[in-house]
Amino acid sequence: QKWPWGGGGEYAWWKYLNRPVPLKKESELLRKRSQYAENIAFGSSLNGATAKFESNSTSGIEVLGTTFEYAQIWDFELADGRYFTELEMSAGRPYCIIGADIADGLFPNRERCIGERITIEGQKLTIIGVFEKVGQSLVGQSYDRQVLVPFTFVRTVVNTDRNDQNLIMVSAKAGVSLDQLKDELTGIMRSLRRLRPGADDDFALNDPSLIKNQLDSLFGVLGLVGTVIGGFSILVGGFGIANIMFVSVRERTNEIGIQKALGAKNFMVLFQFLTESVVLCLIGGIMGLLLVALGAFAATKAFDFEIALSLANVIVGIGLSALIGLVSGFIPAWMAARLNPVDAIRMNA
Repeated sequence: QKWPWGGGGEYAWWKYLNRPVPLKKESELLRKRSQYAENIAFGSSLNGATAKFESNSTSGIEVLGTTFEYAQIWDFELADGRYFTELEMSAGRPYCIIGADIADGLFPNRERCIGERITIEGQKLTIIGVFEKVGQSLVGQSYDRQVLVPFTFVRTVVNTDRNDQNLIMVSAKAGVSLDQLKDELTGIMRSLRRLRPGADDDFALNDPSLIKNQLDSLFGVLGLVGTVIGGFSILVGGFGIANIMFVSVRERTNEIGIQKALGAKNFMVLFQFLTESVVLCLIGGIMGLLLVALGAFAATKAFDFEIALSLANVIVGIGLSALIGLVSGFIPAWMAARLNPVDAIRMNA
């Protein structure tokens, strides 16, 4: 691509402004010269387009024109319809695959839209497929507001020789490392563009895993912070439950004495107060899980990015709550079980 992804700090856009854009012929030469590439596809996109069908329209969509190998590089699912044939791609047939949001916007009251003709930038396109809804994506592609068309067709609405959104997509052969592929592609591109030794690259090799690694680092830090905060919360909560149970034992000393005088065993009193402690913690844990679930639901609706509370997290949360209940309530329960029935009855008499 012309533009590198991320980089951290201030993005030095002025360094890349005058770079040449990737061209279709460069992707073809890469395919011929590369020893490590399994699939190479070319793409050129138009952002901010509007799709229309009868009186309905959807704006702010991306139209991506690409070659047949696109499906071998990017992993996606179709909710309905099919992918292009190689002949349809090479001939530039006016066919398209649309995102789920576009289908919902143009056909709100219909289950299927395969075979319908929509208008984009004054061009008629026949729908042959609909992408599965995936939501907003932080890594890789999001297809919900995308229209996929043959590259030879998109040339009718975009000047692909000057389009900053051109890109060459490459996947490696089995057994080839990412570094090997990058080194080979760098050498071939520098040769194609006749760059002198020591000159800076006038292209960017962008890897989706770089964004994923940055996000993993960010989430790792957030997870560590959350663990520390959660640990202090558990500690404070444990002391709170212990204090409540101490107060409960003191207020019910007379009752405990009567129970033991009537034949209650030590383990029965111990079990009674441990059960109360665990139940208190479980109620707090369940309330916390409900708040987290509501927060995740609200965030999903607000940002169109799925945040889910997994079953494993629920089980761990409930298990920790029960454990804190046992630990916090053990000493008060043990003290209650060890009370002498005569002294206990006299204490609050």
